[in-house]
Amino acid sequence: MQFPESWLRSFCNPDLTTQQLADLLTMAGLEVEELQPVAPPFTGVVVAQVLEVAKHPDADRLNVCKVDAGTGSVLQIVCGAPNVRPGIKVPCATVGAELPPGADGKPFKIKLGKLRGVESQGMLCSARELGVSEESNGLHILAEDAPLGQNIREHLKLDDTLFTLKLTPNLAHCLSVYGIAREVAALTGSPLIDPEIAPVKPEIDARLKVTVEAADLCGRFGGRVIQGVNPQAKTPDWMVERLARCGQRSVSALVDISNYVMFELGQPSHVFDLDKIKGELVVRWGKVGEELKLLNGNTVKLDEQVGVIADGSGQVESLAGIMGGDATAVGDDTRNVYLEAAFWWPKAIAGRARRYNFSTDASHRYERGVDPAPTAQYIERVTRLIIDICGGKAGPLDDQTLQRPERKPVTLRLSRAQRVIGMPVTLTQVEQVFMRLDLPFTAQAKGSDTHLVVVPPSWRFDLQIEEDLIEEVVRVIGFDKLPKRAPKAPVVPHVRPEARRSLYAVRRSVAARGYQEAITFSFVEEKWEADFAGNTQPIRVLNPIASPLAVMRSSLIGSLVEVLKTNLARKADRVRIFEVGRVFKRDAAVQDGDQTVAGFDQPVRVSGLAYGPADTLQWGQAVRNVDFFDVKGDVEALLAPRQAQFIKVEHPAFHPGRCAQVVVEGKAVGFVGELHPKWRQAYDLPLAPVLFELDADVLTQRAVPAFTSVPKMQSVYRDLALVVTDSTAHDALIGAITKAPSEGLVRGARLFDIYKPKAPVAGMADNERSLAVRVELRDDEQTLTDERIDVAMKAVLASLASEVGARVRA
Repeated sequence: MQFPESWLRSFCNPDLTTQQLADLLTMAGLEVEELQPVAPPFTGVVVAQVLEVAKHPDADRLNVCKVDAGTGSVLQIVCGAPNVRPGIKVPCATVGAELPPGADGKPFKIKLGKLRGVESQGMLCSARELGVSEESNGLHILAEDAPLGQNIREHLKLDDTLFTLKLTPNLAHCLSVYGIAREVAALTGSPLIDPEIAPVKPEIDARLKVTVEAADLCGRFGGRVIQGVNPQAKTPDWMVERLARCGQRSVSALVDISNYVMFELGQPSHVFDLDKIKGELVVRWGKVGEELKLLNGNTVKLDEQVGVIADGSGQVESLAGIMGGDATAVGDDTRNVYLEAAFWWPKAIAGRARRYNFSTDASHRYERGVDPAPTAQYIERVTRLIIDICGGKAGPLDDQTLQRPERKPVTLRLSRAQRVIGMPVTLTQVEQVFMRLDLPFTAQAKGSDTHLVVVPPSWRFDLQIEEDLIEEVVRVIGFDKLPKRAPKAPVVPHVRPEARRSLYAVRRSVAARGYQEAITFSFVEEKWEADFAGNTQPIRVLNPIASPLAVMRSSLIGSLVEVLKTNLARKADRVRIFEVGRVFKRDAAVQDGDQTVAGFDQPVRVSGLAYGPADTLQWGQAVRNVDFFDVKGDVEALLAPRQAQFIKVEHPAFHPGRCAQVVVEGKAVGFVGELHPKWRQAYDLPLAPVLFELDADVLTQRAVPAFTSVPKMQSVYRDLALVVTDSTAHDALIGAITKAPSEGLVRGARLFDIYKPKAPVAGMADNERSLAVRVELRDDEQTLTDERIDVAMKAVLASLASEVGARVRA
């Protein structure tokens, strides 16, 4: 929100300097982002009138002008501006004047000199040369009644300051100069000057029928017919100046008046060309298939979620609360207009402009809330300005009130306010704050406490809960009045159980395996969910920040693949990344009061991706790409000392034959596998990355170390060469050995060799292979004898034969 200080002080003029006023607004929550002078410093520039213009004898593009600068003598000035002509009044820099710095950063001083042999006694200035505007189409022509010789800074009010406020969405009532002045009056106690808005007496009986079909779109609609206007009338200089200092370019008188009142009072309005409206106006929701060409030239497609104003033929003429249509726009041939101002429900406007990739001043205000109470007065204000500037005759005011926003009372407990603010606040102070803010209230004694019940006024959409009122109290009293005390809070250390570790420790463990952490959005492309999670019904975001980020992720795999693509695009050949984050899944319905709503599960997952060479380039070993077993080893290390089982499964993201489900203590905790070939091809990956995704809970839990004495007896090892089918799993083989009834002598087994003959071998079928396993046996109390070892090994062989069909290789 940008505005000139002089306009603000015309409504409320506190005895404060510009900087003090800016500091006051900032400390009250209306952050002043920038203070900027209207024009840079310069001296010696006055109002002058061009008396004569003659061609320069030696330059085609120069003119020799006779100028009256109010000094008592006529000055001769050489000027090259294309719009110089006799009779106009322009800024004139006299000899000795200093103009704003140029490109070299040094002030430009006007001296008596000659241009192509003709003496020049000054300089006629453009707005750009004065630093008033960035554009320059020639001399800055002044009003005809500008007094000769008057300092141009005084005449154009160039000593004004532009305020730029950075307003939060809850401050909709401050999106106008009058609204900010109302805040200044409450903060300083200075009188507030209300604008004089006298009703315009109707001179004609012309009306336009308006039917409001959607009360949930429009709560109040007002308008009137004005006939005989002159759309080519010149916008007054004072209005053009104020609009320019609010950052608004002058368009035409009718448009400028509408914009001016919006910046002045906060009420957007729209002017229709009445003769282009067919029949009547209908306020309703849009329909699928309808289109509208807007004032900005864009053609948008409509649906039931967008409010519109249509004519009697059904043709849409305006996007409600956002922008008018091109078909009924006012132009140079407009003679009769229909002026409209309405209260559009904020929820009906919010987000609609962003759907079409633009924003307007009107939608910015309506989606935050515009005061519905003085809609009729706003129309009267616009009507008076149109008649005074463009002429015409006004018809009677049509004001339809369907439903106003309900202002529910909000209760402030004095004891609660004191506790939240952090200093003793008296009842008198709170009452004074509410009176200064024009908040009607009643005080009620409740035991030892006092409750103040406030009914928010029509312009305060932000006052809904007790904390909102507490904020009003403290910001009016002054944040600088809060005591500077260090917070006192008991520091109680929370001892984490030894069987758990933090997610930060998990992150360090993954990083120690050579992975780098990535942080991505929780909302992702819908395509990722279908591809990598097989989720065709993802949780959708109601108001996504971008159309591709429209659903919540149920897996981290898609995010990691996207990070991989980004790294590959930057010529990275070896990538190790991981992420710790929440995923979002639909859960069973839960009861919320009297309603049953969908429940959501938000577990934390740890996911990693490895791509490219298994190790960095070195001389000690040949280059090979990372494979399933490398990442499987990383997962085993992260879960250690607990043993995990890896069970072959199918997953939509992984290669059918290179994917395993990770099971710990009988519970499935995640997956590890190589990316499916079709996704590698679809996402343009030269090599297949290997990924894992685990529940964070299983990684934050760990076994507490328990003391065991060093074995007194040595272990005995026996090697077995076993013939099994190719489909025999490693875990099944080792499980058959460790489960053998060996009186507890078997302490472990490890596979150390695999033999698959290339040609047929006696005693082995084509679908068989030989596995070499080393079995460890030990008795902690006594030395093992050959007899006991033989008995134990026979039990192991029997278990292998019955469990997996293994036999000793001949």
